[in-house]
Amino acid sequence: MNTVDKQYLDLLTTLLTRGNERPDRTGVGTLSLFGHMMRFDLQEGFPALTTKHVFLRGVFDELMWFLSGSTNVNDLPRYLQKWWRPWADPDGELGPIYGEQWRRSSCLSSQVDQLAELDQLSALLHSIKHSPNSRRHMVNLWHSPAMDMARLPCCHGSIIQFYVHDGMLFCTTYQRSADVFIGLPVNIASYAMLTHIIAKFCDLDVGELIYVTGDTHLYNNHKQQAIIQLEREPRPLPRFRIKTMPHVLTGLKWEDVEVIEYDHWPAIEAPLNV
Repeated sequence: MNTVDKQYLDLLTTLLTRGNERPDRTGVGTLSLFGHMMRFDLQEGFPALTTKHVFLRGVFDELMWFLSGSTNVNDLPRYLQKWWRPWADPDGELGPIYGEQWRRSSCLSSQVDQLAELDQLSALLHSIKHSPNSRRHMVNLWHSPAMDMARLPCCHGSIIQFYVHDGMLFCTTYQRSADVFIGLPVNIASYAMLTHIIAKFCDLDVGELIYVTGDTHLYNNHKQQAIIQLEREPRPLPRFRIKTMPHVLTGLKWEDVEVIEYDHWPAIEAPLNV
């Protein structure tokens, strides 16, 4: 059994058998645990679940939307807009979420009490390229004042840290709130893609993705879907390759990447809890 599906299926089993019953913002209720970690060796394969389909084109397009700096659903491909529109205002705006935090994060300048904007993506790439041994390859997508104004405060990427060793790029990320059945498989694939993309841009190979979640929950109306998935036998992991890397990272297109031998079970439909 591949280690990606094994860790994920083990997490589903733990939630179903030992999860804490908790009310939640949506009113649906969850089985929850607090604090969980999974490790994925990106040399062994790309961490896309095989026991159900993860739509990797959608993962890529959403990730590039984040990195572009946009916070408006109208800038997404039409097929992705339906997932984000429930939280958007009538103009499609989501407030200071992922894109703004990646590219226009507010910070104090060298002059006391004067706010400036920080492009965290550009700063990160410069740091990895020019100071690879630094312990400060950090991105923070959670800023409390900004999140108070967000239509949906950032769930993942609360802290992202990269580590360069022996020509390889490693990533650890912390997710404050993890919808295990719908959201988490997409989030894991997204941060694996991010690691591949930054590694390629910085002339590095990929190492390991360490994924840490805080409130780790299975919604009550996803229990039966989880049971169906647990009955499926995992298959070998796919591979992810970047064929062409443009001079500007955000210029990367789906046609520039390749997913190889993704053999998966069918998708399992489940309601999106808003």
